[in-house]
Order: sequence, then C-alpha cells, then structure tokens
Amino acid sequence: MKFDRNLLLFLVLCAIWGTTWIGIKAGVEAVPPLFFAGTRFTTAGFVMLAACVLGGRMPSVARRDWPRLAGTSLLMITFCYAPLFWGMLYVDSGTAAVLEMSLTPIALMGFAVLLGEEAFDRRRAGAIALGICGLAVLFGPTAYRGWLIRSGTDAAGMMRVLGAAAVAFAAITYAWGSVAARPLLRTYPSLLVAGVTTFAGGGVLLALSLAFEPGAAAALSGRWGLAAWSGWLFLVLFGSLLGYTMYMRLLRDIGATRAGTYAFVSPVVAVLLGMAFFGEQLRMLDVLGMAIMLLAAALAMFESGARAETA
Repeated sequence: MKFDRNLLLFLVLCAIWGTTWIGIKAGVEAVPPLFFAGTRFTTAGFVMLAACVLGGRMPSVARRDWPRLAGTSLLMITFCYAPLFWGMLYVDSGTAAVLEMSLTPIALMGFAVLLGEEAFDRRRAGAIALGICGLAVLFGPTAYRGWLIRSGTDAAGMMRVLGAAAVAFAAITYAWGSVAARPLLRTYPSLLVAGVTTFAGGGVLLALSLAFEPGAAAALSGRWGLAAWSGWLFLVLFGSLLGYTMYMRLLRDIGATRAGTYAFVSPVVAVLLGMAFFGEQLRMLDVLGMAIMLLAAALAMFESGARAETA
C-alpha cells in the first residue's frame, strides 16, 4: 500500500470517524435521531453533487447502473441508520458498539468474497478475528454490564433482543452496500457515487422521520441550540463530505476488507479522545484491547508490494 495516498487516507478516515460520535451525541440529545441523520446526509449529498457539476465531473450515469446506485443508497444510508438508531433505543451503547464494529469487517469480507470482488485471504480473515478479540476486550465488560442492568422483564428482554438484531442488520446492510458500490466506483468519480448515495439515502431517511418520528415536524423550526448545530455542521463537513468520500475512494482502491478495518482503529481514537477531553479513565485492559485492535488493522493493511497491487 502506498503511504502517500491510500494509507494516509485510511489514517485520516479513522481519525475523522473516531471523532464523529461527539457530533452525533450533541445532535441526538436535541434533535430526533433520524431527522438529524437525514438532514445531515441530504445536505452533504447536495454539496457533493453541486461540486461535481461545478467541477465538470458530472458524467451521465448509464441506465443499467441506476438500480445499483439506488440499492447502494438504501443499503449504506437508509437501511443502515434507520435500524441502527431504532435498535439503540433498546440496547446500551457498549453492546451496540461491539455488535456493529465486530460485524462490519466480517460482513465486508463475506460480501466481497460472495460477490466476487475479492478472493478469500487467510491473513485478512485472521486480522479480522484478532480485531474482534480486541473489541471484546475493550468493550465487552461494558456491554455485559449494560446487558445485565437493562435485562428487566420478559417484554423488555425481547425488545433488547430485537434492538440487538436491528443493530446487527444495520452493520450487514452497510457492508453489502459498500461492496455493491465498488463496481460503480470503477466507472464513476467517487465524489459522484458518494453524493448520490448520501443525497438519496438521506432523503428517504428524512421522509421516514417526518412520517413516523415523534418531534421531527417540530425540528423543522431549526431551534436546536448551538451544540446540536455545531455537531451537525461537523458531521456534514468532516463525517460526510470528507470521511464518506475518502471511504468510497478506499473501497475502490484497496477493497472492502481492508477499508473496513477502520472499525478497529476509530474506536481507539474515540477512547483516547474521551480520556483527553472528558476525563474518562483508561485501564490496563483498555490498553490491551486497543493494542490488539491496532495490530489487527496493521496486519490487514500492510502487505507486500506484489499483493497490494493485486487487491
């Protein structure tokens, strides 16, 4: 992998997506989650498409590619964020983190092999298994305590199971959409594919929010408060315009499996930020978990020049 492009993009992506939880937390405390996500993605998508037009990078999309673009938009945005936010109403954040970040790299590799985009690679499979072990060490105790504390009645327990299933479904659809987008990225500019998927997928999210989400209509007033607007702006500029576009380029250039190992690095960034700015305590077990996750990402990302060129 060339450090001056793909590896640098990967590291910047991990840093950006490791900080987006701050903007999300600030936003969803004041704005309905689906409405917050829908407005974020539609705005970012509109800006990307406008940049394509103004920059002369707006090619005509072949009719045969529109179904794949539509499916990718639904899978990566709508079918990911809608169940994710719903599931997190019933599942604690630790459990959600373990589920989503563990399943995403597995599903990315599985779909990449299944759809013929990548060949099965034992080294990458081992790296993913190692990364999941690191996630379990880092987030497992929190997830287990949260599961016990919130177990409650049979009805509450059932909702927790359904919530966990929704979070898992979100990770799987995101991975499916990521792999399905790669053929498009070989034909069209990554900015165009990112713009269409975020604008269309975010538009469906916004429509669902206005139709079914309590408080969505009231949020149209824009009286969110400075913290929520700051978080929204950060997510639009960095999480979507920069981060999502970088992710699309990495999908095209290095494949879904290696690009998906951001799931092992971004949590490390989030934990370190929590320690630096929010006074969160770091235990030796946390250090061990983060070290394992970083090692897993390194095993997946760093390859010999010959192998990297064939990815």
